[in-house]
Amino acid sequence: LPVFASWLARHKPALDRRERVVDLVAPQILSNEADAVRRTPYFCSGCPHNTSTKVPEGSIAQAGIGCHFMASWMERDTTGLIQMGGEGVDWAAHSMFTQTRHVFQNLGDGTYFHSGILAIRQAVAAKATITYKILYNDAVAMTGGQPVDGSISVPQIARQVEAEGVSHFVVVSDEPEKYDGHHGLFPQGTTFHHRSELDTVQRQLRDIDGVTVLIYDQTCAAEKRRRRKKGEFPDPDKRLFINEAVCEGCGDCGVQSNCLSVEPVETPLGRKRRIDQSSCNKDYSCVNGFCPSFVTIEGGALKKAAGVAFDAAALAMRVDALPQPATHLDAAPYDILVTGVGGTGVVTVGALISMAAHLEGKSASVLDFMGFAQKGGAVLSYVRFAARDEWLNQVRIDTQQADVLLACDMVVGASADALQTVRHGRTRIVVNTHAIPNATFVRDPDANLHASALLDKMRNAAGGERLSSCDAQALATRFLGDTIGANILMLGFAWQLGLVPV
Repeated sequence: LPVFASWLARHKPALDRRERVVDLVAPQILSNEADAVRRTPYFCSGCPHNTSTKVPEGSIAQAGIGCHFMASWMERDTTGLIQMGGEGVDWAAHSMFTQTRHVFQNLGDGTYFHSGILAIRQAVAAKATITYKILYNDAVAMTGGQPVDGSISVPQIARQVEAEGVSHFVVVSDEPEKYDGHHGLFPQGTTFHHRSELDTVQRQLRDIDGVTVLIYDQTCAAEKRRRRKKGEFPDPDKRLFINEAVCEGCGDCGVQSNCLSVEPVETPLGRKRRIDQSSCNKDYSCVNGFCPSFVTIEGGALKKAAGVAFDAAALAMRVDALPQPATHLDAAPYDILVTGVGGTGVVTVGALISMAAHLEGKSASVLDFMGFAQKGGAVLSYVRFAARDEWLNQVRIDTQQADVLLACDMVVGASADALQTVRHGRTRIVVNTHAIPNATFVRDPDANLHASALLDKMRNAAGGERLSSCDAQALATRFLGDTIGANILMLGFAWQLGLVPV
């Protein structure tokens, strides 16, 4: 890299900015016990794949294109990577060279409709012994919950694969009773089971030669939440809570549900568990653990925070009394890197800032790095704006050129990708100190987020006097009764500090 920079400087002196890039601090200062902490994408709370991707002991599964690919890093005996529509194609070949007689192949409903049915066709033609688990979640969940491009239903899928030559069908659902009286729509011999019977059903299917199909029917959890907000989906009048006085912190509820809403909570008697009611999608599988600490509330509603019922006039007076931060821009771009957890509104924060700049006649750009990250992974939103168009020469924030790092999550804020934009003594960091659990806590009840070490990374990168912090989740819960608005609260905090000049 230094050689290339020298060559480029000779040919284009105007691009030579090397004097503006200095070493952050000694590498050993930024390296501590938090180095291994990562924000890994994971299934949403209540996701049907938390149950559907399980396989019986002694069996293996193959991954495919879709959210269910994340089972590959969840200790679920799931491996492999294949292109869309190639699910099971590799097994038809290498099954001839292994003593393993059977595999399960995960296949999403959107991928099935796109091209996955061709993979099933080739498996039948190759006389492979394989069970296709067609995961019907009623949405193209991985990319935002769009409807599948065409007409598709569980009975249609069953009839289509029957026509392809599959002879054994099973439907598993969280509510199999909805098919009562409609069995005639399915191929003869189709059986219907509750998801609690999944292990038994799979053990039966793996002993059958040839191609078998298991259709797992359960609506995407994110879609359930969206539709419930619109009044388009049933909203059970029931919530689960954990009595911390009874909980022993074993974490079995997290193992049973594989759910990120089952969070650790530190108490004087040690680490316990609680259910984050703001993110819970009412899947209720956490209660399957062998535990007496669960409490079911039926017919009740979450208590609203005191701040929800406010006097608009009084609020306006308090807002007007706040000093207005300066919104002047110098003759250079202003760069804000927003970091946080996928699915919590990081992209929304970036969109709000860039739209505010646009409405004020400023030039603005926003570049979001998310992909799988929308499922609880790391999200980085590069927001740049300037008084004139020609001052925005790129959309990505260059090394050590961030004016502000808005860290809505400590883990992502202290990552190498985020800290490389920070310059010691120049960049201001605004960080949310709430320890948002990552996927490690689901599998390891004694996991440690190393929150203080994460803060040390950021403090050492920018300089102690250039870091401002607050617990956004605690403030959002106190004033709004819900943690969903935490990232927007962080934006307001940064704006009041004068660090968002729009």
